[in-house]
Amino acid sequence: MIYIGIGGNQPSARFGSPPASLEVALVRLAGRGITITARSRWYRTAPLPPSSQPHYINGVASARSDLRPALLLAVLHEIECEFGRVRGEVNEARCLDLDLLAYDELVVSEGAASLRLPHPRLAERAFVLAPWAELAPEWRHPLSGLTVQEMLDALPGDQQIEVLRP
Repeated sequence: MIYIGIGGNQPSARFGSPPASLEVALVRLAGRGITITARSRWYRTAPLPPSSQPHYINGVASARSDLRPALLLAVLHEIECEFGRVRGEVNEARCLDLDLLAYDELVVSEGAASLRLPHPRLAERAFVLAPWAELAPEWRHPLSGLTVQEMLDALPGDQQIEVLRP
């Protein structure tokens, strides 16, 4: 199973508000050889690290694909570009962020600079773990052995996160 983090805090000139853009992004994933098997609700989250940026809308999708991890990550980056994302500074505001969180139980720590599996900071982020816990609370991190729910429970309570109501 593949898990993809989806988020954004800026409107896309082409697709509208962050929630609207994220819905379109899910459709785009499905059109690029990535079958979405489930998705979380959307969450409104404060930026990390804290800043004056607008809050983000975040979620997680589970997926299946025949694409190998490096090619899958390249497709995610291509879709971000289609939405108007330009990679500049780390942690800057963005219209779309697609993160490859995990690909089966694969561990990748060498090779392409942008491919690290599981995602190296997933255990620090409520905006990843809370929506992921909706889909697979028992998924185990292949290095730490902790489940998604255990990682979420271990976070300090200082990360602002709330379910986005329709």
